[in-house]
Amino acid sequence: MDLLALADFNLVARHGGFGKAARAAARPKATLSRRVTELEASLELRLFERGARVLKLTEEGRALFERTAVMLTELDETATEIASRGGRPRGRLRISAPSLFSQTTMGRLAAGFALKHPDVRLEVTAEDRPVDMIEEGYDLVIRVNPEPDATLVGRVFLRDRLVVVASPGLARPLIGSEAVPAVVRGSVGGAEAWQVSTQEGRSSIAVDPKLGLSSLVMVRDAVRMGVGAARLPLSLASPDIVAGRLAHWGDVEGPETTLWALYPTRRLLSARVAAFLDHLRDAFPNGSPDELAAYVSQSAG
Repeated sequence: MDLLALADFNLVARHGGFGKAARAAARPKATLSRRVTELEASLELRLFERGARVLKLTEEGRALFERTAVMLTELDETATEIASRGGRPRGRLRISAPSLFSQTTMGRLAAGFALKHPDVRLEVTAEDRPVDMIEEGYDLVIRVNPEPDATLVGRVFLRDRLVVVASPGLARPLIGSEAVPAVVRGSVGGAEAWQVSTQEGRSSIAVDPKLGLSSLVMVRDAVRMGVGAARLPLSLASPDIVAGRLAHWGDVEGPETTLWALYPTRRLLSARVAAFLDHLRDAFPNGSPDELAAYVSQSAG
C-alpha cells in the first residue's frame, strides 16, 4: 500500500472534501484526487461516495480511516521527535479551548508559550463544542468538567468556583425579603433561590431572573449596568470585585468547576504537547480558583 496515498486519503477524510483538504495542506486539489483514486484502484474498493456537492466516506472508507488515522499520526509524531534533536518542541500544535477561558486567559498563555518555544507553530481555537480530536486534527483540548472518555487521558490543571455578584448600587436582600432581579446564562425561567456561603455562614438569596444571555461575558457586562445579580466564575468576576465595580455577595455552594487538559491515549505524547502541559503547570502551580482569578486580573490589567 502506498503510504503517501494513504496519508492523502486521511487528509481528505479528516477535512470532509478535496477542496478543504487542499486549502488546509496547500496542495493541489487534483493531486489529492488522483492519489485517492489510485489508492481505491489498488485496494479495489470505493472509499468515498462522490456527489455533486457532498463527499462522504463509504463504510469501507470509514473503517480504513478509523484504523489508520492514529497510526499515521504516531508516525508523524515519531518523525517530528527524531528531527527535533532530542525532543526539542517544534512543529504545529493545535489546541481547542473553551470560549470563556480563551477570552480571559489563553491570549496571555499562548503568547508566553510562543516566546518560550519559537519553533512551535501554535494554533488555538476558541469553541465550547466537544471536538473530535482525531478527525479534526487537534493535539490537545481544554474542557470544563468533561464527561468520561475512554479514548482520552489528561489531568485537571485548574479549578474555579461560582460567586454571586451584583452592582454596588443593588442592595443585598435580607432573609425573607422579596426576590432580587437576576441575570442568567441561557433562558429565563421562574423565581429561584441561590444557596451561598459567606464568612458569616450559609444563606439563601431569592432571585427573579429578568435577563437571559448566551455568554458569561455578556452576563458580567449586564450586571455591571445594574440589571441584577448573577452567578459568575470567580476568575471572570475577580477584576471587577477588586476594582469595586461589582459587589461579592457570597460563594455559590456546590462542586468546583474543573478544567482539564486532554489528549488521545493511543497517540505518542509529542514534545510539543508535553511542553504545553509543562507551561500550564508553570502558570498555575497550585491550580486553585484564587490563582486563576489572580492570573485573569493580571491579564486584564
